[in-house]
Amino acid sequence: MVVKQTVDIWVDPLCPWAWMTSQWLLEVEKVRPVKVRYNIMSLSYLNDGREGLSEEYQKMLVSGWGPVRVAIAVEQAGGKDALREFYLKLGTLRHNQKRGFSSSSYAAALEAAGVSPELAAAAEDASLDEALRASHHAGMDPVGNDVGTPVVHFPKPDGSTSAYFGPVITPPPTGEAAGLLWDGLLALAQVDGFYELKRSRDAGPSFLPMPAYE
Repeated sequence: MVVKQTVDIWVDPLCPWAWMTSQWLLEVEKVRPVKVRYNIMSLSYLNDGREGLSEEYQKMLVSGWGPVRVAIAVEQAGGKDALREFYLKLGTLRHNQKRGFSSSSYAAALEAAGVSPELAAAAEDASLDEALRASHHAGMDPVGNDVGTPVVHFPKPDGSTSAYFGPVITPPPTGEAAGLLWDGLLALAQVDGFYELKRSRDAGPSFLPMPAYE
């Protein structure tokens, strides 16, 4: 029996770049002994009170509280597996099908997650924000300041993890190419002094189809 490594990713349903990375990790699961575990961070919380943001971005952040609150409610009701299904369905609706966040999109994602569609009401439930902040900090604090989502916690042989922002990729590689990218990043994550590898981005998100969630 092959023992799978667990890799944790922190995502916000708002973010198309987190969606790219999440799709890459689904491909990695097919070619490497890896199991992806989804966790929630919040761009709305991260940027709360931050000055200098464009009006458009501020409007997006206002709309971002609902989906992460519902995601936290899903995790509380059904655990990490339900959260994974909810995120993948909601992400497909938002990023692949270009649907906005709404009660109907939440209900469709909740059905896919196997939890009560009544949890759509959690979008307005600020009492969930304490749990949301705890999830956010669990993922983001090990990375440090001035990063967003995605954040991946790469496993190390001693049971600890190395946390990094990224990878920022488009389109997400598939098949063995996805596995090779995983191999390289996992190797880098074992180097305690490795911090950053970056170049200018000149392409936007390119979405893969998600037929199981159409």
